[in-house]
Amino acid sequence: MDNAVTLVQAYLRLNGYFTVTEFPIVEAMKHGGHRTATDIDVLAFRFPGAGRLITKKGKGAHNDRLIGRIDPALGLLDDGADMIIGEVKEGRAQVNHSARDPAVLRAALTRFGCCHGDSVDALVESLIRKGHGTTEHGHRVRIVAFGSILPETDPGYHTISLGQVIAYAQAYLNDHWEVFRVAELKDPALGFLATMIKSTAKSTVAP
Repeated sequence: MDNAVTLVQAYLRLNGYFTVTEFPIVEAMKHGGHRTATDIDVLAFRFPGAGRLITKKGKGAHNDRLIGRIDPALGLLDDGADMIIGEVKEGRAQVNHSARDPAVLRAALTRFGCCHGDSVDALVESLIRKGHGTTEHGHRVRIVAFGSILPETDPGYHTISLGQVIAYAQAYLNDHWEVFRVAELKDPALGFLATMIKSTAKSTVAP
């Protein structure tokens, strides 16, 4: 997986999203056969109220603790369901033409089963025109571009810098280090950041 995509996936997971990365879009060719038209860097879905719960041993939930907060950079207006169709670049944060292709968007929306039939066309049109839309069930869907350089003018979709992605992940781990220092982090991006924190902590200890 691309390094930048790995970072964005970790960031979205810390914010409560389920993710699918590098999702291939396969299309039927005009004269038969199929081909991979493109792939979507990241698809993510967040249910309302999603968070990281630290449980207390026992039957009751009254001592459980919810940690973390949603990064304001995500631009969530409320705690409603949110789906992201994301493009990740190491350079300028921008969405490729293929990522705004109606056929590609229909395939992305179907991956999470959010809409079918006539409703999908109206949602796709809204995504292309405004960069966001709402499903018939009230779920918000957005196109989001991640990159090192943000556009100077409004591109018609939400953008987040990779610098913010890294800063949020580092702050999250530092703020809740008592939890993460004992966890086996299988996510490569979080594992690398955790190793950096451990190394820094050890290097400050007097011999």
